[in-house]
Amino acid sequence: MQNSLGPEQLRQRWVEARPDLNTSSMYVVSPLKRAQALLAIALEPVYETSELTPSEMDVLVHLRYLEEPIIARRLAQWLGVSRAAISKMLSKLESRGLIERRANPADQRSALVTISQDGVAATDQLFPRHLNREAQALSGLGPNREQVINALELLVQALEQGVSHV
Repeated sequence: MQNSLGPEQLRQRWVEARPDLNTSSMYVVSPLKRAQALLAIALEPVYETSELTPSEMDVLVHLRYLEEPIIARRLAQWLGVSRAAISKMLSKLESRGLIERRANPADQRSALVTISQDGVAATDQLFPRHLNREAQALSGLGPNREQVINALELLVQALEQGVSHV
């Protein structure tokens, strides 16, 4: 008995079982999900002794060099997470003193978010290790690096257009 199917085998099974479905997206989404999972595995050693999660680091990295405070909704858009997810992350980061939130004078329903000095220190300490691990994990791209970057940028553009039409 087979425990797992490769991406093409899995897609083929769906095609056979449900020919009415358009499975063409699986050619893009399956390797994308696999790459995301492998990147998470590669970064595990960086975060195993840290109080921060990779998602929280994404927030701090984004905030690190902003010249002005940002509202949570805009941060969620940039990071591609829901408002609920960003709210939860910001609450955790604020409770640990890594970010600061204050009332937005232009809109009382939103808060302005900035990184704290402790957040800067945590980011400056951990993010170089994160970047080093990513570079190690991606070193096998070699001369195909530019091609991969261009393809990913094209993918992001297509997804942005697709999401805006939903």
